[in-house]
Amino acid sequence: MNQLRHMSVFAHIVEAGSITAAADSLQLSKSVVSQHLKALEKELGVSLLKRTTRRQTLTSAGEDFFKHCQSLNAIAQTAWQQAQEAVIIPKGRIRITAPNALMGSLVAPAIGKLMQDYPLLVPELISTDTQINVIAENIDLAIRVGASKDSTIKQRRIGQFRDVLCAATPNLTQAELDSAPYIANRWEIEPIEHQMTADDGEKQLYIAKVNCLSDSFYTSLALIKSGAGVGIIPDFMINTGEHAVYPALPDYQLPVNPVYALYDYNNKLPLNVQVCLSAIEEQLSLTIPRQP
Repeated sequence: MNQLRHMSVFAHIVEAGSITAAADSLQLSKSVVSQHLKALEKELGVSLLKRTTRRQTLTSAGEDFFKHCQSLNAIAQTAWQQAQEAVIIPKGRIRITAPNALMGSLVAPAIGKLMQDYPLLVPELISTDTQINVIAENIDLAIRVGASKDSTIKQRRIGQFRDVLCAATPNLTQAELDSAPYIANRWEIEPIEHQMTADDGEKQLYIAKVNCLSDSFYTSLALIKSGAGVGIIPDFMINTGEHAVYPALPDYQLPVNPVYALYDYNNKLPLNVQVCLSAIEEQLSLTIPRQP
């Protein structure tokens, strides 16, 4: 590290034209600048500058060495400027993971809008209903349903939604609901038990056996839309057009699902993570109004 410092000061001495001028530009004393030069020439075992009371000139060894020292300062200056720009302008690669339903409806639209404002941002979006290891997979930002049990990861609640027990046709009778096959996401735990509550506080427990298992939310949604059975769909994914799904028990609600943002940063979040998280949180609030 001392060698790099000596080399940097030497380049400034040559560029400034004198030790005095270099000391002024570096805001150091003349003696400190002179000591850097003496230490450098001693370690190299060669003379780099010929100095008189009126001028200084490079030796032949000094000319070649100066070019490398000048390049070293230019690299350091560029690195410094780029690091400062990262604090001002969101840029660079960022890896974001989220469940399929949240990625397609919330995360991707939010990041898509953000890319138009910040073209230097390079998002990598990983859509999966399997929770991957944030640290091992070098994830910058993970959007999850439910809190994480990993105490080493920072997490912040950013919103919520409800699942809705749905079918391809409206107004199922109780008998039709009881006999309908259940389409389960892989993360659901058997036996399937959904505790539902009506507006007046009345509770109903729905119990089912898994008839079909899917590792993708969109696969489960397609199966339910096709009439293969019933299953849970996030409330923000229920539509009213062709191939719509309908609440199987419209008078009852499942508990709220909290949505969390997870990240492995102990101190201040990098700017690219900050702007992505803010955009996702805003999209979440617009798509899913806060529920009681």
